[in-house]
Amino acid sequence: MVKSAQTTKVVTGKVRFSYVNAFQPRAAVEGQDPKYSVCVLIPKTDKRTLARIKAAIEAAKEKGKERWGGKVPAMLKTPLRDGDVERPDQPEFAGCYFLNASSKFKPGVVDADLNPVLDPSEFYSGCYGRASLNFYPYSVSGNRGIAAGLNNLQKLEDGEPLGGRVSAQSEFGSFEDDEEDDFLG
Repeated sequence: MVKSAQTTKVVTGKVRFSYVNAFQPRAAVEGQDPKYSVCVLIPKTDKRTLARIKAAIEAAKEKGKERWGGKVPAMLKTPLRDGDVERPDQPEFAGCYFLNASSKFKPGVVDADLNPVLDPSEFYSGCYGRASLNFYPYSVSGNRGIAAGLNNLQKLEDGEPLGGRVSAQSEFGSFEDDEEDDFLG
C-alpha cells in the first residue's frame, strides 16, 4: 500500500474571524501588494482542527526542504500562535490559537446553506464559520517559514462584532425619548 502524501490544505471546524478583509484587498504596509486576509481564531478545545493544521504545517515543511537547501531551518517561522500568550490584552483571543491567512485572490464567501455572501456587512470581524486554508513554505529576504494561504470562507453564525463596533439596534434600542428635555421649548 502506497502512503499518500500529507496534504497542506485544511478546512477548519467552527472558528471565529477577526481583522476581516474578505471583500476588499488591503496592504498590510503601505507600498506592499494589497491582499485579502483574515485572522482565524481557533478554540484550544478544537483538537481536531488543531491537529489538521499542525499536520499541514509539517507537510509544508517537507515541501520547503527543496527551497531551503535540503533541510528545515532551525528558526523557522510558523503561522499558528497562542492567543493567551501573544494577545493577552484582547479578550477574544483568550483560550484560542490564531493564525493570519491571506491571498492575492478574492476568497469565495458563503453562508451556512452555501449561498454566496455578497454584502460585506454580513461577514465581519466577530462572526463564526469555517475557513479553507493552504499552508506553504516561503523564503523571502532571508526570512523562512510557513504561511497560511486563504482559499474560501463560510459563515455559520453571527457573533458579537469585534473592534468596538456595535449595531445601531443595540445602540438605540433602549433609548427613551424624554419630551421634558425638549431643546426647542
